[in-house]
Amino acid sequence: MHGIFRRKAIDASDRGAGQTLTPTLSWPHLMALGVGAIVGTGILTLIGVGADRAGPAVILSFVIAGGICACAALAYAEMATMMPASGAAYSYSYAVLGEIIAWVVGWSLILEYSLVVSTVAVGWSGYAAPLLTSIGFPAMLTQGPELGGLVNVPAIGIIGIVAALLIFGTRESATLNAVLVAVKLVALTVFVVVTLPYFNAANLEPFMPYGFPKSVDAAGAERGVMAAAAIIFFAFYGFDAISTAAEETKNPARDLAIGIVGSMVACIIIYMLVAVAAVGAVSYTAFANSAEPLALVLRELDQPAAATFLAVSAVIALPTVLLAFLFGQSRIFFTMARDGLLPRSLAKISSRGSPVRITIFTAIIVAIIAGVLPIDQIAALANAGTLAAFIAVSVCMLVLRRRAPNAERRFRAPLAWVVGPAAILGCLYLFFSLPSQTQFWFLLWNIGGLAVYFGYARKNAAD
Repeated sequence: MHGIFRRKAIDASDRGAGQTLTPTLSWPHLMALGVGAIVGTGILTLIGVGADRAGPAVILSFVIAGGICACAALAYAEMATMMPASGAAYSYSYAVLGEIIAWVVGWSLILEYSLVVSTVAVGWSGYAAPLLTSIGFPAMLTQGPELGGLVNVPAIGIIGIVAALLIFGTRESATLNAVLVAVKLVALTVFVVVTLPYFNAANLEPFMPYGFPKSVDAAGAERGVMAAAAIIFFAFYGFDAISTAAEETKNPARDLAIGIVGSMVACIIIYMLVAVAAVGAVSYTAFANSAEPLALVLRELDQPAAATFLAVSAVIALPTVLLAFLFGQSRIFFTMARDGLLPRSLAKISSRGSPVRITIFTAIIVAIIAGVLPIDQIAALANAGTLAAFIAVSVCMLVLRRRAPNAERRFRAPLAWVVGPAAILGCLYLFFSLPSQTQFWFLLWNIGGLAVYFGYARKNAAD
């Protein structure tokens, strides 16, 4: 037995035979992993939700949300290069804040990644279902019970395919991911190129019709730049999956920082270009709250071919989000199992250098969620898990700046005492901007997690 706040050095992890991941990745793979995770359904849908809340000032909402995420990314980059372990925020918390905090962070990450993978799989299935039913596939098998179906087989199937890629090999799946990410970026580039010639400054007036702070209108809807930023923030996260690849990176001291910061910078630029092009091309009221705002903008401009290309490219490339988050989820599970907080038998590496057992275990869990559970009612929980992890990593960075000021830092976050608090306060604000029901379920999830910790994990943790 040991104290619940016991800290564990990263290099002291129990890495016996069959428990060490094989380094096969370089910074281009990490950049693609990050961009693949970040640029997903968020930019394709949330710009419409944001425009409904902020009007043309949704552009400013993207700046604010991206700024908060950039601060968190800088903290991740510093911690990842100091402690290149596959557990990411969980491992940093174990080394800096203690075991029980690490457990809560790891438990929150399990929630985040599971729900993101499941939700994206269900979203992908929504695009694939019409094609499948047109060739005779039973409609009952294309959606879960909450929508009147039996089980969502396409969602389960795409998770199985992505899991098989990860089992086949980390480098091979990362290379395919890079190709699919390129497809996605080409589609967004086409959108910007097609819409920018239609830019009209009159579409930006009035720029801030609902004001800056979050407010509630007469109909009970949340409005304002900050209300939109709280939603848009969730189009940015995903870069944290890069830090889970630390043990599989050939030169982590250099490549992790390039991957994390580089993917965030690239995505902020992409999002800003897309937002400016969309809002400038047509009135925001034309696509506000649309389920497919970018395609709608293209159709409003009488560009149906470009709209179709965008939709098809999204379906082809959407599995990059699944790959990045399923990769991260399996590595969090793997590290917690290697530390004894979860069954150690899961921390087994195949001859190809990938954690086969934990990947299969993870895929089964998220496939069950995607196949039968009402994702639309609980997906917001993923956001709460993300914010908890971002806050923990930023705290770890600041604590180590005090506790070990002279420790080697291959990457130093600039203005740490500005960046760190900005990330913490920004994430706290966004957490309390979540629906109260989401906060309640997040609390309930972690109460259950603490029961597992005191009932199993604490007594089985490695000394």
